[in-house]
Amino acid sequence: MIQHELSLEKDQKEMRQVYAETLLELARKDPRVIALEADLMSAISTNKIKSQIPGQLINVGIMEANMMGLAAGLSLTGRTPFVHTFAQFATRRAFDQLFVSLAYARLNVKILGSDAGVTAEHNGGTHMAFEDLGLVRLIPNATVYEASDSTMLEALLKQSYEEYGVHYIRTIRKNAVKLYQEGETFPKGKGKILRDGSDVALIACGMMVSEALKAAAELKKQGIEAMVIDMYSIKPIDTELLVKAARQTGKVITLENHNIIGGLGSAVTEALSEAYPVPIKRMGIREQFGQVGLTDYLKNYYGLTVRHIVEEVRGF
Repeated sequence: MIQHELSLEKDQKEMRQVYAETLLELARKDPRVIALEADLMSAISTNKIKSQIPGQLINVGIMEANMMGLAAGLSLTGRTPFVHTFAQFATRRAFDQLFVSLAYARLNVKILGSDAGVTAEHNGGTHMAFEDLGLVRLIPNATVYEASDSTMLEALLKQSYEEYGVHYIRTIRKNAVKLYQEGETFPKGKGKILRDGSDVALIACGMMVSEALKAAAELKKQGIEAMVIDMYSIKPIDTELLVKAARQTGKVITLENHNIIGGLGSAVTEALSEAYPVPIKRMGIREQFGQVGLTDYLKNYYGLTVRHIVEEVRGF
């Protein structure tokens, strides 16, 4: 277990830089690795590595469904495709191709869905994916992750490369709060306790992990001890850890930059309702679409800030 305090700071390395560097490392090591882009190379920094792996990086243009079909063909010929586009295009727009051409055909693909949730900012409601985790969770045998920081993103990319099948990794593109030291491991189907507590369990993923840690520090001043769990593996989920948290605290709050339907909140509720029922509150997007705005404004609008978490815990 890692005990974090309020000294959490933004990472100097952007998540998109981590993706490009990790992809370059894997492609140099393995000629079967082929990266596919849908006209977003500059958005995810793969434009900076194209000259170093010219035969292993293909920009298909703004044709996401076609990109999934191309990934299926590459997988059939023994390649390992890494597909990137914004989260809503990787899932909502290309869902049929992802479901049928790749998953139903039992093929191998690694998908990075970037600009998660409110971090899409000025791209607005059409580009603000609040449903992508839920969509991919519906696919049989798919693995679904949300990366919390740069160390985790690199590790998840590398372990997804090592494992056959459909893997979806959700991430923001820019700087995340630094949570983990280099060398930390993130096993599939597990979560991590970052802070112990006895009064309530805050189970978060992605950018909401750092918000949960900050809220826990504030709650401590008010005499409330909150456990904080980074549930980076959305599917499969760590039911054993969830039961441990539920037994220890008796109350669970889920925190996600995603619709409360289908994502982390649903996954946690489903698991605990069968294994160890306790009162659960889900914090996230409720019956709303996205909109244009800066991340801080949008976090406040959708109730994703430290203040909102503290109020929810006290009300609970």
